[in-house]
Order: sequence, then structure tokens, then C-alpha cells
Amino acid sequence: MSRPPLPPFDAVSAAQKARMAEDAWNRRDPERVVLAYTPGSRWRNRAEFITGRDEIVAFLLRKWAYELNYRLIKEVWAFTDNHIAVRFAYEYHDDSSTWFRAYGNENWEFDEHGLMDRRIASINEHPISADDRKFLWPLGRRPDDHPGLSALGL
Repeated sequence: MSRPPLPPFDAVSAAQKARMAEDAWNRRDPERVVLAYTPGSRWRNRAEFITGRDEIVAFLLRKWAYELNYRLIKEVWAFTDNHIAVRFAYEYHDDSSTWFRAYGNENWEFDEHGLMDRRIASINEHPISADDRKFLWPLGRRPDDHPGLSALGL
């Protein structure tokens, strides 16, 4: 299975890969998201270590059951050959309606078919008021005219 764009990445293809990942995560469909990863993909997400598609699906189901009304923006930080580094922010609320904004960085490594084989994520979050939210589009894909992280000053 091939998942273009394929490495080696340039500025355009790295940005396409980041937007594709953002779009998939904003749809919150673990069975669809997992298809972008190799069957043995290795993750570090905060202090959690995940291996393989089954564990990725289980992780995403847990994540989105807790992180309600999840909205994410990713932006390429750097790229080379088969690696892309992105920074991101996402907003969500928990079951008590407390809103949070999380900030993080991800390092991605892709195989020759364009599937992500390794994902290393470092994430910090803090509570925000509902009035401080910046990601206000309807659930699903971020509209093309919605500002990205840099334009939002994040």
C-alpha cells in the first residue's frame, strides 16, 4: 500500500503530509487514521509507548472518548528526506465542560511507501476558558480559510 506524497519530502510535500494528518485526526475516525501508519508503527505519545495498528486504534478511541469536540491544527517545523517535524495545537473539553488547549511537537519517520513508521510526540496542555478558544470551525476538517498556528499567534 502506498500513501503519497512519498519521501524524500520537499516543502510542498511535507506541508501536504501534515495537512493530510491534521484532516484525518480532525475527522476522529481511528480505523481511517490508522491506515496512514505501518502495521508495526512505533509511537511515543507523552509517556505512553504504542506499537502497531491495533494499539493505535485503541489509543485513539480512548483519546477521543475523553477529548470531546477535539479540533487540531498542525504546521510543518522542519523536514528532510523521510522525516517531518511538526508543531501542533488542539482544543477540546472534558466531560465536565472544562476546555483545554494542548501544544506539542511531533517527529515523524516514513517508510518508502509514505506510511508513518515512527511518531514521537511531546505534548503539554492547560485549561482555557471557552471565551479563549481559537479553533471555532464546525467539527471535522479545518476549513481552508481558517488561520493556521502562525497566523493565530500560537
